[in-house]
Amino acid sequence: MPSFAEALALMEAWTESESLRRHMRAVEVAMRAYARRFGEDEELWAMAGVLHDMDYEKYPDEHPYRGVEELRRLGYPEEVLEAILGHASYTGVPRRTPMAKALFAVDELTGLITAAVYVRPDRSILGLELQSLKKKFKDKAFAKGVNREEIRMGASDLGLSLDEHMAFVLEAMKGEAELLGLK
Repeated sequence: MPSFAEALALMEAWTESESLRRHMRAVEVAMRAYARRFGEDEELWAMAGVLHDMDYEKYPDEHPYRGVEELRRLGYPEEVLEAILGHASYTGVPRRTPMAKALFAVDELTGLITAAVYVRPDRSILGLELQSLKKKFKDKAFAKGVNREEIRMGASDLGLSLDEHMAFVLEAMKGEAELLGLK
């Protein structure tokens, strides 16, 4: 099985956009946190997070199929591939595993959190509070591309309230603020 370092290098080789790279790192951070919470393999979950959008820039109309095809060729575990396929609702791939449920749950939420940080005067996640994030979530004009229903469904699939899920991912991202460029 490839290592996390190899997964990170692969993501960087396939993705030029710094903002897309940061998004995948944010999803990785949230996936690591959920793996710890659920007693799962942190490196494996991190790989799913850091690779989930690796083909988006090169093959937007074939995402995530092209990436999964490459990952399968490279010997990544089926659990990771299934989670990546399941994070995109339009694939119709059911999210059966905790990893797949977590990847779906954190994908849109990390985007909302990052957008909320970027409109802060200091552009730092460290001062972002849950209440402020909840206001941004309710404001349909803010970060219009973020699918709020998928965030709700993701929290529910994890057996968490929306507030618990939002607070958990926010804290995970705060813990890696420097890595994510959000300090």
